[in-house]
Amino acid sequence: MSSRTYGQYCGLVRAVELVGERWGLLIIRDLLVGPKRFTDLHRGLPGIPTNILSARLKELEQSGVVERRLLPRPESSVVYELTEYGRELEDIVMRLGRWGAKSLGDPNPGETVTPDSLVMALRTTFRPEAAAGIHRTFELRFGDIVLHAHVNDGTIAAGTGAAEHPDLIIETGPALKGLMAGELTPAEALQSGSVRVTGNPELLEAFVNLFRIDPKPVHAKA
Repeated sequence: MSSRTYGQYCGLVRAVELVGERWGLLIIRDLLVGPKRFTDLHRGLPGIPTNILSARLKELEQSGVVERRLLPRPESSVVYELTEYGRELEDIVMRLGRWGAKSLGDPNPGETVTPDSLVMALRTTFRPEAAAGIHRTFELRFGDIVLHAHVNDGTIAAGTGAAEHPDLIIETGPALKGLMAGELTPAEALQSGSVRVTGNPELLEAFVNLFRIDPKPVHAKA
């Protein structure tokens, strides 16, 4: 556990003490995608100093959230992964990401997009109720990042790398957020060239229905 405490006996306080230190939740986010070596985590978290990453991993290990595992040969390397206790954070991280996505604007200068953050974005914005009876495979190309998402009757399996037989390949950039937030229609995105597709263009509408960022509530002034 972090040495920084709030001096209150409360479940929320304890949770913040366990995982609320800077970078802590981002480490958990990336480990929700899959086990990672130290170098993988460092590469996927641009800007984190190695000593801070080491300290956070040590704290999360001591808290029972993360554990180390030795991969069998020929890899024989150590990976970090979430414990059963740590995996209980998945729904919390997904809901927090869904809530935060409502306030996303355009990327600020210096802000990067990582493969793991995009995988989690797909999982976070996926709408199971809209995917009942649907079987589609999408491949997303976001600059140099390539992802896949298999939608199978209300469930999703998303990860890094190309899809074997995608129904639709979507090539885009920052316009992806506007598309998923309903700020840009599929027709407008295709016409402007901010989104390009390979496959049936009509499936872009299906993608938007399956992956959506909810609008931020607007409260009228008194």
